Amino acid sequence: MTAFAWPIDQIRRQFPGLARAQQGRTVAFFDGPAGSQVPDSVVEAVCHWLRHTNCNRGAAFECGRESDAVLQAAHEAMADFLGADDPDCIIFGPNMTSLAMLLSRSLADRWKSGDEILVTRLDHDANVSPWVHAARVAGATVRHVDLNPGDWTLNLDDFQAKLSERTRFLAVGMASNATGTINPVREMISAAHAVGALTFVDAVHYAPHGRISVADLNCDFLACSAYKFFGPHEGILWGRRELLESLRPWKLRPAPDVLPGMWMTGTGALEAIAGTAAAVNYLASLADLLPQTSPDLTRRQKLDLTFRAITEWERILSLEMLAGLKSVPGLQIHGITDPAHVAGRVPTFSWTFPDCSPRTVSEWLAERGLCVWNGNAYALPFTETAGLEPGGTVRAGALHYNTIEEIERLTSALRQFRN
Repeated sequence: MTAFAWPIDQIRRQFPGLARAQQGRTVAFFDGPAGSQVPDSVVEAVCHWLRHTNCNRGAAFECGRESDAVLQAAHEAMADFLGADDPDCIIFGPNMTSLAMLLSRSLADRWKSGDEILVTRLDHDANVSPWVHAARVAGATVRHVDLNPGDWTLNLDDFQAKLSERTRFLAVGMASNATGTINPVREMISAAHAVGALTFVDAVHYAPHGRISVADLNCDFLACSAYKFFGPHEGILWGRRELLESLRPWKLRPAPDVLPGMWMTGTGALEAIAGTAAAVNYLASLADLLPQTSPDLTRRQKLDLTFRAITEWERILSLEMLAGLKSVPGLQIHGITDPAHVAGRVPTFSWTFPDCSPRTVSEWLAERGLCVWNGNAYALPFTETAGLEPGGTVRAGALHYNTIEEIERLTSALRQFRN
């Protein structure tokens, strides 16, 4: 894969939002870490469901049966996306936070005084506070894995020191939504299982960047959000069948007692579930734009090819962003900055200036059609540990539809800002 092999023009034409202009110039979206743009196929899937199959689950009439078929297809699509064998173990909900809160209540029933829950200081707070609240209810102890101050990666020695036979649960993010760091989750899961702990992986930030396989990770639960991988606002939880069936979800009495309905509380945003399937299908379709793709591949095989290509394209974008940000006087990147270790991160970058607030920077860039975020990005455990509160950081992230030219425009603007 070279910089010229990625079909960037064909990809960008599918995203209506990328055509947005400001003062006669195309807007450059670097806000992917907070939510991606969506392709036309996702918009059409949401609209088609609302226009033609707008019906609650389980109806006896034709429209209801058609809607149920669309929703079942979404469970199957997400099973392919997550490398899961059982579509009924795919749970849809309002967002990852709500699903984690729901699961945490049920896990709290199993915890007791003397048990220990392990979380990290690099995670989004949605993968910390739900477990902290549950531990408080159960009387369990929460322990926090510390960070290496040099590059703000997880301190694995501290992880090993805090992992013990009292550990009942490990929650860890696959990639940091603040620093872009990819965590060694497979190794951490293996270590946690060795002491008898259950494991939960927050894959929200990683999902648009790399291939996920719950079978390969060997985790017990994993969550992600469709609005991060080019879909609508919808959360997804996967869990092992034996755990989902043995835990007691907080639900209403008329709700189903079988998977997946027993965990899908209330009436969901069914049009968003339909759009989520379309987002998976969009990603699979990118394989057809790559050279020498066989027409006989399954959706899972196409997703394998797509994410291999995305990883390589984003490696190029990461190196470009890293070099450009390093060229800006006074700019401090918080995270991995060694180009030799670029494979250990996704192209999400947080930075600060010593004499300027992150909000001032983001507003200045916004006036020039460059969309970045400022604040703590809900990664409060990290920003508190790094001493970055209350302002947080400036955060810019690239996705597979971003270009080298957009990154050059961003870093050039930042150099202008400092001059």
